Amino acid sequence: MWANAIAAYLHYLSLGLIFASLSTELFTLKQDLTNKEGWRILIADSVYGLAGITILVTGILRFLYFEKGADYYNHQPVFWMKMSVFIVVGLLSLYPTFSFLMWIKELRAEKPPAVSPEKIKTLKTIIHVELFGFSLIPLLASMMSRGIGANWFN
Repeated sequence: MWANAIAAYLHYLSLGLIFASLSTELFTLKQDLTNKEGWRILIADSVYGLAGITILVTGILRFLYFEKGADYYNHQPVFWMKMSVFIVVGLLSLYPTFSFLMWIKELRAEKPPAVSPEKIKTLKTIIHVELFGFSLIPLLASMMSRGIGANWFN
């Protein structure tokens, strides 16, 4: 019972950390970044990555061992919608992550990252989409846990 509670707690906590990290990235990202702001974004993206991995691991544990069990989830169309959103957002996150990692050399040299206005716009758009995607996941989870959509394809 404790393991189930801890897995659920870490799952929900990680979702909160994802929102905080993406919000930090979004509100810090601007033209003419300082070195400190560059590090802030890089650290926020690292927290985002760790929280994403934690959501994935705890989600797998919850799917296999806790909650309603794999048989219940496997037959839930909303579960697969939720997983699809998670995968799409995860793949989208690769572009900003690799972009931010390219800043490390400049940041270590105490130089601010040089980012074009077009790149800033692209990164902000992707972060907005990620935030939207992650805001859909709890809705889909809530629907799924209540059996909404369970009979959509029957």
